[in-house]
Amino acid sequence: MTAEKALLGSILKANYLLKDTIIQASHFEDLRHRSLYQTMNELSRKGQAVDIITLSSLTNLEIIGGITYLHDLQSYANVERFEDFENIILTAWKEREKRNILTRAREEDWEIHKVVRSLDEINQAKLDDYTSIQAEITEIYEAPWTEVTQERGVTTGLLELNQYTNGWQDGEVTIIAARPSMGKTDVLIHLAKQAGWQDHMPIIFSLEMPTRSITHRLIASTGSFNRIRMRNLANGLTEKQKKEWPTVLGLLSKTNIEIFDEAGQSISEMRAKTRKLVHQHDKKPVIFIDYLTLIRSTNTYSGNAHLQVTEISKDLKALAKEFNCPVICLAQLSRSVEKRADKRPIMSDIRESGSVEQDADVIIFLYREKYYDKASSSEVLEMIIAKNRNGPIGTVQTRYNEYTGEIKDVLDPRTV
Repeated sequence: MTAEKALLGSILKANYLLKDTIIQASHFEDLRHRSLYQTMNELSRKGQAVDIITLSSLTNLEIIGGITYLHDLQSYANVERFEDFENIILTAWKEREKRNILTRAREEDWEIHKVVRSLDEINQAKLDDYTSIQAEITEIYEAPWTEVTQERGVTTGLLELNQYTNGWQDGEVTIIAARPSMGKTDVLIHLAKQAGWQDHMPIIFSLEMPTRSITHRLIASTGSFNRIRMRNLANGLTEKQKKEWPTVLGLLSKTNIEIFDEAGQSISEMRAKTRKLVHQHDKKPVIFIDYLTLIRSTNTYSGNAHLQVTEISKDLKALAKEFNCPVICLAQLSRSVEKRADKRPIMSDIRESGSVEQDADVIIFLYREKYYDKASSSEVLEMIIAKNRNGPIGTVQTRYNEYTGEIKDVLDPRTV
């Protein structure tokens, strides 16, 4: 209770603190402190002074402890330590809320996703999300005279795409959207492998495809194995491929890929699972999600898919910022693409787009001419960078083998 007294006493001494804090009345454990804090806020909203004289004139003075108690609170005031008091109060509140949630969950037999979501919401409350411009300036002051290695994001494994994006950046959300059968999942698998081989921790949330199918695709693209022939490994693989099998699996094991394949996962569930892995492994996560409209929103919005996607889009951005890691999410495009002569996608084609266009840092569309022209022998998969918040837009051409799932640079013969 001492921190609560100190915080309230500090506000009595310096009223401006009341507008600078994120502490709410519900964060206080002592009921007198809750009532006093609410009263302070009401006075502040009315433009009145928040001091003992004003408070002593209230008819409900006993509810907030009485005049003697107010004088006592002032003796605890320490404006310089105000942030410490905030953190102590917030930490204590979190612990109480966690205990309350677990008790209610047990008594009311909550589903596990509700428990996870409720606990996760508590953990989001924080005070240390600011940086002063003076601190930032101090950090970069000597930069023009200091030689440093250019920082790059998580490599895409594609030389030209890296030139556009400088790799996937921490805290950014990338949406990769296409019509069915364009190669979205193979692109995601390619990107996950590249991140893993660069000693990051790729986490794949596969909301449609089971882990075994993802694993087969990973093996096929790594070993250049035809996926159809992999349906019967004993008879489908050549003797040469069988000899290569242990090497391919060994190479794949070095990717450190983690896969969650439960259908209908919410962002809060993904956050909890990611946090657990981060605690277990000392590696930077890179989050991959397949795909956007299969993510379960916390609110049904009476079936309004547009509002559901808007919520999910904002939650994806919050997820990227919380873990300071790249988040790459696949998305389906609407059928409106098929009605145009030029079937290359545009922004409005993102299905139930919500605020995706606004929230995403990078939006990439996939397009294969061969999908629409069956007579074509082209292996070109176009990656159309339609939005790039921190870089140029344009089209990257890659080579895509639809039988093995391999993605390569057009101008680089190496498999990547």
